[in-house]
Amino acid sequence: MRGQRQKKETIKGVNIRALFSRNLRQLRTNANLSQVSLAHEANLAPNFINDIENGKKWVSPETIGKLAAALNAEPYQFFLSDSIWDDRGAELFSLYLNDFEDSMRKSLKQYRNRFIGGYDEEESPQLHNGESPVKDNNSGNKK
Repeated sequence: MRGQRQKKETIKGVNIRALFSRNLRQLRTNANLSQVSLAHEANLAPNFINDIENGKKWVSPETIGKLAAALNAEPYQFFLSDSIWDDRGAELFSLYLNDFEDSMRKSLKQYRNRFIGGYDEEESPQLHNGESPVKDNNSGNKK
């Protein structure tokens, strides 16, 4: 029975319980919380937090939600692989943020072109006293 349990907790060679335990500890440490403080914030017993971090206890979806809320984290973060916490993970995260920023700039530019009238960032009108940035198509003046 113990061998079957071990197989269920391992996906693609990764021990899910160990992964969750390590990430919980990492997120708690990053938040500068002790096990007791986290237990208080999540409305859980301090011994339970210790048992989770040491791989002795498993968690329900409700407990994952409580822990995520207490740590200001997303539930998926408990299941991230090793690379997110090492130097390569930081590099990948930085690349992701840069890509996200580029995507947001492109989306904003498309929005401006479609709804405001095609201003470039350098040509963006300076608004004074509640002026509208919308151009008057009949006269070429701002409304």
